[in-house]
Amino acid sequence: MSETSNQFDTASSFSLHIEKIAKEKKMQYMDAVLAYCAENYIDPEDIAKMINKSLRDKIEVEMREANMLPKQAKLDV
Repeated sequence: MSETSNQFDTASSFSLHIEKIAKEKKMQYMDAVLAYCAENYIDPEDIAKMINKSLRDKIEVEMREANMLPKQAKLDV
């Protein structure tokens, strides 16, 4: 993880970098995280602490839409 912590000062800067990758390469956020890990020879578990709440929520939404996580009940308002 030392490579990641040296390159990114905060979880927010890392998450912004991942969002940029996802947008530029037109891929899902989770795929962008995994691509970053593969390119930099980093175990995905090692960067879990570098993902901020905003990116974590976006990944969760993508996984729910892909039926990889159980659907949550939605309130009709």
